[in-house]
Amino acid sequence: MKVLITGGAGYIGSTIASACLDSGITPVILDNLSTGRAEFTTGRAFYQGDIADGHLIDRVFDEHPDIAAVVHCAAHIVVPDSVADPIGYYRNNVTASLDLVAHLLRNGCDRLIFSSSASIYQAGDDFTVDEGSPHAPQSPYARTKAVCEAMFSDIAATGRIRVLSLRYFNPIGADPQMRTGLQLRKPSHALGVLITAHEQGIPFTVTGTDWPTRDGSGIRDYVHVWDLAAAHVAALTRFDGLFTAGETSTAINLGTGTGTTVRELVEAFNTVVDNPVKTTDVAARPGDVAGAYTRSSRAARLLEWQPQHSVADGIRHSLQWAAVRDDRLPD
Repeated sequence: MKVLITGGAGYIGSTIASACLDSGITPVILDNLSTGRAEFTTGRAFYQGDIADGHLIDRVFDEHPDIAAVVHCAAHIVVPDSVADPIGYYRNNVTASLDLVAHLLRNGCDRLIFSSSASIYQAGDDFTVDEGSPHAPQSPYARTKAVCEAMFSDIAATGRIRVLSLRYFNPIGADPQMRTGLQLRKPSHALGVLITAHEQGIPFTVTGTDWPTRDGSGIRDYVHVWDLAAAHVAALTRFDGLFTAGETSTAINLGTGTGTTVRELVEAFNTVVDNPVKTTDVAARPGDVAGAYTRSSRAARLLEWQPQHSVADGIRHSLQWAAVRDDRLPD
């Protein structure tokens, strides 16, 4: 099988590509390198350009007519940036995705796996969600994911394509073989900021401490990126069997089913490192939410997928990647 991965030079897309290769699936990478890294495409068919470029998409399919499916990972993903630049986020995440699916239809591609987000959900009082939970995205970034899902569902209803939306919770970690990891030296998500604080010997800032969680800090479902990648391989190999009769679009949550608060993440981090990190508390940032974790068993039932890595594994692999990142990705 051959698969086109948009955003395949980024953190998640490149890890999916590695998992595909390990499973005998050939990845073809499309990335404009706005945030992705060319180093992550070494040894893989790679096209540099934008997903909205119809001529480029046509060329990819002309040169790889055996592409059986597309994994669409290309997106801007930083919540505060989406609050500051909603136009840019809607243009990049929604408008370009609409152009992409039009190009896929023109080239006869009828299988699409969309990298969606659990941030589209309205969590229940216990902070758990399943695929049927109501949607209430709280940031422009999250709304772009919800809009794309609805848009793809409408397009799939024509019968020309089927769309599987994989709703990620909070990816952490790196490829255990250290082929890929977070490309940013100082990533903005909680674990990335925690690692930076540890490296610099400064306190870690807990953003938001009055959420109605067990310790007041936000709660997340931290899923190892290699487990996420394995779920994509399962989805690719089982794609045709994931839809009920007459169904053209569906969604599956990808999380561990265990909620971890930010303070608990710090505690887990401090069990892995020699020098514990201290914390300081500040108010939540624009667009922040209390968080959620999945209670769904759909991934286990439909994909026969269970996460294999713990939060501590994700922290450990993230630290290992941070130690080699500058050698692998020289600036």
